[in-house]
Amino acid sequence: MKSYRQELVFNIPGRCAFVNITQQVRQALQNSGIQEGLLLCNAMHITASVFINDNEPGLHSDYEKWLEELAPHEPVTAYRHNLLGEDNADAHMKRQVMGREVVVAVTNGKLDFGPWEQIFYGEFDGNRRKRVLIKIIGE
Repeated sequence: MKSYRQELVFNIPGRCAFVNITQQVRQALQNSGIQEGLLLCNAMHITASVFINDNEPGLHSDYEKWLEELAPHEPVTAYRHNLLGEDNADAHMKRQVMGREVVVAVTNGKLDFGPWEQIFYGEFDGNRRKRVLIKIIGE
């Protein structure tokens, strides 16, 4: 069995954004040479997410609105976590809802997706360097 590891680096301006990383993940898969196996893609930070969904701007706008309603950033004093000098308790909660990682089957050297599926990086506490891990195992 072969193994391949790659990191993607992001420094997203602003607090929240969704970035389609499907092409970078496909390139990593191609670089790996793995034809059959599994691909793990995960955010390496507790205020960011990796998820699979449709690449439709209206949906992403709906996500932002919905997440802000679930865990509003303001007032930052509403969260006990922020009493320790942080201002990102909402980002931790948004990440919990959107998830840490995705696992995708690799078949014939391709991501074995359903219709419309793509991989996204979700940022909830931006303006600093963060990483995404791509780990591929298989033959």
